[in-house]
Amino acid sequence: MKLVEVAHDSLTPEALRGVIEEFVTRTGTDYGAQEKTIEQKIGDVERHLERGEATIVFDVDAGTTNIVPMPGRLR
Repeated sequence: MKLVEVAHDSLTPEALRGVIEEFVTRTGTDYGAQEKTIEQKIGDVERHLERGEATIVFDVDAGTTNIVPMPGRLR
């Protein structure tokens, strides 16, 4: 598996939103105590990316993207 980190600010706003929206709507990604809207989830992920608490990775072999936490950076 070859992973490439993708800077969130290197994507167009439309592409970034598409990556985030696909991520937050995946089955099994809602673990919170309170239900949030998709817009709230997108905002949360955007803030994590902007703060450097998470990053986007591209799996070259699978052709997929994922958003992962940066170790030790989440508040």
